[in-house]
Amino acid sequence: MKSKWLIIVLFLSLAINAGVVDILGYNYYVNASTPSSAPCPMSPGDSHLYLSLGLSKVQLSKMEPLAQKFHARLAELGARMEERKETLTNLLQKESLPANIESLRKEMAAIQDDIQKEVISHIIESKKILDPVQQKRFFDLMRQSMTRAKNPLSTSGGK
Repeated sequence: MKSKWLIIVLFLSLAINAGVVDILGYNYYVNASTPSSAPCPMSPGDSHLYLSLGLSKVQLSKMEPLAQKFHARLAELGARMEERKETLTNLLQKESLPANIESLRKEMAAIQDDIQKEVISHIIESKKILDPVQQKRFFDLMRQSMTRAKNPLSTSGGK
C-alpha cells in the first residue's frame, strides 16, 4: 500500500516538474530556428523578449551571448530530464524496487533544482544589462508570462 502512494506522489511531482521544463523548453524549441536573437522562455508569443525591451546595440551585444549560454544550458538540462523520464517509465513498467524509483526521483528533483538555479541566475545577469525602465518592462513581461502559464486558457483581455 505504501508503494502505491509513493508512486502516486512520484507522478504528481513529476507532472509539476515536467510542466516547468515544458514551459521553458517549448518556447525555446519553437523559436530555435529564428536566427535574429536568442529566444527567451518568458517572451510573449513569437517575439523575442530582448527586442521588446528596446535594447541598445551595446546592450544586445552583452545580452545575446548571455542568452545563448542560458539556452544551451537549458537544452542540456532538458535532455537530461527527458532521459530520466524515459528511465522512470521503464522502471514503473517493470514494477522495480521503490528504492530505485526514489533514487531516480531524487535525480530528477536535482535536475529541476539546477534548472531553477539557471533561470534565476540568468534573470539576475540580464537585469544588470538593463536600465531601470527596461528592468520594469522585463519584470512586467515575466509576470504576464507567469500568469499565462498559470492559466493558459485565459485571454489577455481580462475576465
